[in-house]
Amino acid sequence: MDIYASTLSPAVDIGAGCYLLVIALLSIVGNLLVLMMAFKKSSRMKPPELLSVNLAVTDLGAAVTMYPLAVASAWSHHWLGGDVTCLYYGLAGFFFGVASIMNLTILAIVRFVVSLNLQSPSEKISWKKVKMLCIWIWLYALIWALFPVLGWGRYGPEPFGLSCSLAWGEMKDEGFSFVISMFSFNLAMPSVVILCCYFGISIKLYFTYKKTMTNSCHVPNVIKLHRRLLIIAVLISVGFIGCWAPYGLVSLWSIFHDSSTIPPEVSLLPCMFAKSSTVYNPLIYYIFSQSFKREVKQLRGMCLGFDSCRVSNGINDNTIYMVTTDTKPKIAAQSTLQEITETKTVSLG
Repeated sequence: MDIYASTLSPAVDIGAGCYLLVIALLSIVGNLLVLMMAFKKSSRMKPPELLSVNLAVTDLGAAVTMYPLAVASAWSHHWLGGDVTCLYYGLAGFFFGVASIMNLTILAIVRFVVSLNLQSPSEKISWKKVKMLCIWIWLYALIWALFPVLGWGRYGPEPFGLSCSLAWGEMKDEGFSFVISMFSFNLAMPSVVILCCYFGISIKLYFTYKKTMTNSCHVPNVIKLHRRLLIIAVLISVGFIGCWAPYGLVSLWSIFHDSSTIPPEVSLLPCMFAKSSTVYNPLIYYIFSQSFKREVKQLRGMCLGFDSCRVSNGINDNTIYMVTTDTKPKIAAQSTLQEITETKTVSLG
């Protein structure tokens, strides 16, 4: 029996390949835009924003290194390259997946630290600390990705034959400790930390809002910004965990039950849904960040030969992904705009 032969119909294979091609293109374009905007504003970036750049790198890396092979295999009705590419694909998928969720976990912790003193313009996270955190994320992900290669765990083909990942069905006995450890340290614990951090930020915002409203009817700009930052951060985390949760449930089923009881088409859907996680972050930035949307429109205008950028100093145009603007406050509104400028030290991270 050829373990790398597709168990799906040719029509389903072609459809899966087309779907992955669209996901790959959207992910590459979207995350490249995020990185281009970051490079454009690099001289004015705040340290926590490097984590957002790092997250875009993980999504872009997964799309570039994995999806072309998956598309070609789907359209060939057979996994291409055999054992070598299967090992490569499984390792890459596990590596970028762990890097992404740990990046989201560190983001949540940094956001919580920043929110401890909402109205302080001072830097709470230095460049050195953020760079060390980024290095730790990549090393942590690499160590976990190498464990199956070194004998703790195993990589293998998915039940439907057109993808490779951790060989869940083959780790019922000798690899069971790896499965429990992997789910504990790379899914359960990060999810709890993310939930606690964002719950803590919400409580902090609530009490700060109540305290402010007892003294004034005006909601400070810093609270408005933190509220929008919180929405974006929560959506990004929920999007990633939500995409991978169905795949995790199917994988656990394969551990405790016979994976052959799951129809190939059913096992395909969670895998395809998980791969879409690399698309959501740029989309969330575009929908909720006025500055990111404006920069993308400006870039599109430059490509089409006209200028579509509109500069505004309004609170709705405050930066979410980036934290600075190029405009200077008018003298007549200097005190108000100074408050807005100070709040731009708040970062999504």
